[in-house]
Amino acid sequence: MWLQASLLCLSCLTLSSQSQGEDQASLHLSNDPTGRCQYTFTVASPGESTCPGSSVKPVMDGVLPRLTLLEALVSRLIGGSDGGTGTGIKSDGEEGLQEAYAQATGERNQLQQDKERLNRQIQELQRRVSELSQEAESLRQKPCQQTHTSGGTQRESRPASDPGYGFVSGAYQEMKAEVTEVPASHLIPEGNHNLTNCGELLSVGDPVLHRKADSITGKYGVWLQDPEPQGPHYTNKTVWRIDAVGKDVRQLFAYEDMDQFSRGFPMKVLVLPEPVESTGATMYRGSLYYQRKRSRTLIRYDLASESLASRLDLPHASFHGQHPYSWGGYTDIDLAVDEQGLWAIYSTSKAKGAIVISQLDPESLEVKRSWETNIRKNTVANAFMVCGHLYTVASYTAPNTTINYVFDTATGTGRAVAVPFKNKYRYNSMLDYNQAQRKLYAWDNFHMVTYDIRLDGASRGSS
Repeated sequence: MWLQASLLCLSCLTLSSQSQGEDQASLHLSNDPTGRCQYTFTVASPGESTCPGSSVKPVMDGVLPRLTLLEALVSRLIGGSDGGTGTGIKSDGEEGLQEAYAQATGERNQLQQDKERLNRQIQELQRRVSELSQEAESLRQKPCQQTHTSGGTQRESRPASDPGYGFVSGAYQEMKAEVTEVPASHLIPEGNHNLTNCGELLSVGDPVLHRKADSITGKYGVWLQDPEPQGPHYTNKTVWRIDAVGKDVRQLFAYEDMDQFSRGFPMKVLVLPEPVESTGATMYRGSLYYQRKRSRTLIRYDLASESLASRLDLPHASFHGQHPYSWGGYTDIDLAVDEQGLWAIYSTSKAKGAIVISQLDPESLEVKRSWETNIRKNTVANAFMVCGHLYTVASYTAPNTTINYVFDTATGTGRAVAVPFKNKYRYNSMLDYNQAQRKLYAWDNFHMVTYDIRLDGASRGSS
């Protein structure tokens, strides 16, 4: 009640201050009958000369509501006895902030989920686009199968809209070989071809990565496994590697198996007696076969004795950049192995750049028989042999290209094909077939990869 009394006094003083200065409030102090000090204020009415009555109740009734309101405001200001109203307001504010934060967090999580879902959809769409692009490339390069008879001779007809029809520009030759209708010349038709479990190539799988080179010397090279190893020293699990970048390439790395090869831990390093030219080397029956640098000389290096076993010049073969593959690299002579033995893929001045295939004696390196094809070596990126068939790849850089030509040594004829092939790392400089593994081994821009292949299983492919 002291606060009410104080406020009453304050109100009285306020009222007195509003008077026009004619009368002043007076304060009297005196003891009441009990002896307590009593304050008495006397204030003249600002608007009344006489009091209308003796009762002060109407005045008090008007003042009390104002005092109650003032008391409530003061209580809030000083955190007084309002039953914790200030604390309640603060609590309500904190709860509101927590609710807003929880709502924002939920919306953020939902947006993250939506983002992940959209990313999955984008990846799926990219995969489908890649498949459709591959299918379109296959359809675009698939040759026409219609035949026309002229003068009793059947020949394959190709539409004039086919980019391979007629003249092929130099820029386009890297992407697709020039295939004409001139029949191949079968120079030496002798020989018994054993094509058991063989057939024409139907498909090539996606590349599988086994190793990535860790220096510039590994941009391109040769890596392979012997399909028919000889002796106890090395097995068909042994992996061989030659880094072909350098002025004097002589090192041959041997790895115990594919796992050690992937880890980069060679078990032995052999030094070859003669430097290696480019990426045309191959492995067969315990020997490494390769071309000597800046020459047409072929060398057989025996792995067991670590010595030169035989050497011979490949007759009339072009070398050191005269007739390489389209990617260059002095790939004039490319040695290959398949179910029928050892082969050389090259060209001569007489052939005017067309690919010549020769089957070699694996001991003496003598030429046993040869075929001249009607496809130019510098218009294809690479070539390999499978079951007595030569296959060429159209491009070494296009991520989705094709195996675009096949030549059957059994019949001496060649024709265009369109088997999809991927250069995942866009610089494929070496391609060899391993008949024991039924895989292609490739060196693609520092990356050593393999491809699974599928044959049609026929005893002999039709031409």
